[in-house]
Amino acid sequence: MKEKDTISFRIESGMKGSLDAIAESLNRDRSFVINEAITHYVELHEWQVDHIKKGLEQADRGEFATEEEIQSVLKKYLIT
Repeated sequence: MKEKDTISFRIESGMKGSLDAIAESLNRDRSFVINEAITHYVELHEWQVDHIKKGLEQADRGEFATEEEIQSVLKKYLIT
């Protein structure tokens, strides 16, 4: 079992009731729902920061898409 820490924070009015409703529908407690939400939030932002860093590293090395590569991608998504 993972070690857990206690943390407290303020939440917007009404959000507590929404968390409790979600928890009840999942037959879990509020802490489970909050932990799931925080886990997803952290994973998403870690992923974004990692990709931004990789993009900046590529830019620092001068690795940019050519005009032809950009036009090829745009043709896929633009209606002509």
